[in-house]
Amino acid sequence: MSSSLSPAPQGAAWRGSSLYTQIMVLTGRSLRSVLLDPKNLLFTLLTPLMMLLLFSQVFSNVANTPAFPKGVSYINFLMPATLVTTALSAAMTAGVGFVNDLRNGVLARFRALPINGGSVLAARSLADLVRSAVQLIIMIIAAVALFGFTPKGFGVVGALLLALIVGWGLGWLFLAVATWMRNPETLQMFTFLAMFPLMFGSSAYMPLEGLPGWMRFVASVNPLTYAIDASRELTLQGTISSTAFTSIGISLVIAAAGMVFAAKGFRRQ
Repeated sequence: MSSSLSPAPQGAAWRGSSLYTQIMVLTGRSLRSVLLDPKNLLFTLLTPLMMLLLFSQVFSNVANTPAFPKGVSYINFLMPATLVTTALSAAMTAGVGFVNDLRNGVLARFRALPINGGSVLAARSLADLVRSAVQLIIMIIAAVALFGFTPKGFGVVGALLLALIVGWGLGWLFLAVATWMRNPETLQMFTFLAMFPLMFGSSAYMPLEGLPGWMRFVASVNPLTYAIDASRELTLQGTISSTAFTSIGISLVIAAAGMVFAAKGFRRQ
């Protein structure tokens, strides 16, 4: 009797779940909030397709300008850039989703549990990466079937992976901003202010040679331009160059900096 009531050995005490388990469970939670909401899922899939449709029509005359590459249709020029800009848009939602969890008390409940704070941020980043991958795959299929997009070989797979790496890196940047701002209205204003210069101040919709001088300078130092140019090389030529590795390196640096500041901001709350 006495032995059955004796306390468990100290070494047998519950130590909580592993970091991997925490990330997987929290990632599943974030994905379910998208997959189980039909309206959210519909807008998640339709938004990039609408952007592709509108931009392919509005900017189609760019193909007639002298600076446009010869023998390339505008949809083939636009689609690699749209992969990158869609990944950028998905990265921005990472910060907004984090702030919403902060406002509705989800993160406060997480703090009452034996959960590593880093797993909360990593799960949010991983969930947005998965959602972005689904968006981009559907967009590629639709672009081939409906818009006449004709990538060369399997280079489009490399362009897809490149867009995911860029979006993942920028996602950590917006997560870091969210942990310090903690206000959804302010964060949305910041994301919109950041999105338009990054998208339109790049080579996404027109070759650099066709831009005004000051915009050409802005686009030449815009990190998105490196990713877009590398994506075009992969899809139009089926080749990978130093531009792609430069873009990946920039994305990894941004991700590392974002992780550090996001962790600091999360602990500060």
